[in-house]
Amino acid sequence: MNTDITALEKPQYPVVDRNPPFTKVVGNFSVLDYLRFSTITGVSVTVGYLSGPFLSLSVGMRVNIYSSIWRCVGIKPGIKGPSMVTGGLIGLMGGFMYAYQNSAGRLMGFFPNEGEVASYQRRGGFSK
Repeated sequence: MNTDITALEKPQYPVVDRNPPFTKVVGNFSVLDYLRFSTITGVSVTVGYLSGPFLSLSVGMRVNIYSSIWRCVGIKPGIKGPSMVTGGLIGLMGGFMYAYQNSAGRLMGFFPNEGEVASYQRRGGFSK
């Protein structure tokens, strides 16, 4: 199976690995990648929580009919929790993909990669 990716432009920085596997890309996450990952997730959780009341208003008549039934039996129809979880999952996936893209780009030479090149040279790569 050919998984080689052809880029539209040539790498501007030294290439550490032309086609890095998943484990190598995730292992190459920097502190900044983890910071971006967690920030995107945290913002998405907050936006999901704050958008909960707006979502319950947009559901319309169906919620109004059932909310009187739920209140009679003591159940509050809360949508903040589910919307917060949904927003968090979307942010988790988006943050991971953004960090993965940056890490893979550094390994493939599309983003500045001084740290990766220095680490690779210490291990005996890039014979000059």
